Amino acid sequence: MGSSHDLPISPFYAFAGAFTALFVSFLALGLLWSTSRFRGDRSGRPLPARLERLADAPLTRTALRVAGLAAALFVLLHLLLGPDDPERNPAPGAVYVLLWVGLVPASLLLGPVWRLLSPLRTLHRLLARIRIRIRIRLRGRGAGGRAAAGPTPARRPIPARLGTWPAALGLLGFTWLELVAPDPASTTTLLTAVLCYAAAQLLLAARYGERWFAHGDAFEAYSVLLSRLSPLGRRSDGRLVIRNPFHGLDGTPEQPGLVATVCVLLGSTAYDGFSDTPTWINTVQTSPLGRTPTATLGLLGSIALVAALYCVCAAATRLVSGPLPGPLTAFAHSLLPIALGYLVAHYFSLLVTEGTRTVIVALGTDNAPEPAPPLGPGGLAALQVIAVVTGHVLGVIAAHDRSVRLFPPARAVAGQLPMLALMIIYTIGGIGLLLN
Repeated sequence: MGSSHDLPISPFYAFAGAFTALFVSFLALGLLWSTSRFRGDRSGRPLPARLERLADAPLTRTALRVAGLAAALFVLLHLLLGPDDPERNPAPGAVYVLLWVGLVPASLLLGPVWRLLSPLRTLHRLLARIRIRIRIRLRGRGAGGRAAAGPTPARRPIPARLGTWPAALGLLGFTWLELVAPDPASTTTLLTAVLCYAAAQLLLAARYGERWFAHGDAFEAYSVLLSRLSPLGRRSDGRLVIRNPFHGLDGTPEQPGLVATVCVLLGSTAYDGFSDTPTWINTVQTSPLGRTPTATLGLLGSIALVAALYCVCAAATRLVSGPLPGPLTAFAHSLLPIALGYLVAHYFSLLVTEGTRTVIVALGTDNAPEPAPPLGPGGLAALQVIAVVTGHVLGVIAAHDRSVRLFPPARAVAGQLPMLALMIIYTIGGIGLLLN
């Protein structure tokens, strides 16, 4: 939908500034940060009781669910009845910009909002109520009541080893649709994808219950992970609190699929930047495999590279520092700020310009001026580099705090060297893609 090329910033200063920031932060942490300071979901200052009651009020939650369902119906109607032209149909922009990119600031500011906005959760609840009412009526009409209606089917427990693997696969499918599919903005393609995804989620939720969405809904997992960096969160006692975002990040559950989910975010964003380079465009156009298979391999290769680098560095950390519980997931939370930095760098301008244009098209405004870029080329280049570098510095801080908690002081700093190397490699790749 839009991209920037040849950003006016010196590669030397960009890389020198990034490496300086990483090394200075690493040295400062090693000298001044000897004990763990983050307390996960046990921390936070409670909000005023009146504000908390308003946020948790049934009316507030119902209003958000209705708003999410109404927005979903709006998109479906435009996919069914609207023109097959993204310039005149707001549905593609609503999905690829307002939903996918807009969830980033929404989750950072308000927490895991998709849990309440999700039309899938709302539909599941409505369908569950309808099923209950039908069973009650059947019991009332049939002789013997319960025998006529039959026993209520038991919900299967979700296997613990499943974790967020289904959500990671869902994110992979969505990014494939956005970045690889031959015609992702086509109303037919998008409608088919939306209906298939919704049907699969609702069928699985009918079998496992509403808790399925926390494991299987890609957008909910995406929103929940980003909300870990929100200053607004839930304490372990259920209170709504204002907190240091590092505490929320530290409380990220170490569950199966966490590494895969974060690596899909990182790898797909990296591929989005790389796929716009002349070299890759030429490769895709001339490949004997064809455009779609080649682009698919490129997307999978980007994600696999990101994951392989992290796994190698996690193994090196264990080798340097000794036994480590959950070696792959112990430092996975430190990748979230990096993913956020990449998302801001790649999609900030897209959200402001294309998001505004989508709203204008949805409102049917005639002769509206074309949305202007939010920043000039120099400002955009600075924002992108700062976002990438800041994400890596925050990742270094999160990883260091976890290291001094898990390892003895004599090995905590040495154990961070592989993770520092990982941050440097990711930084070279991220800034290199921006400046290509």
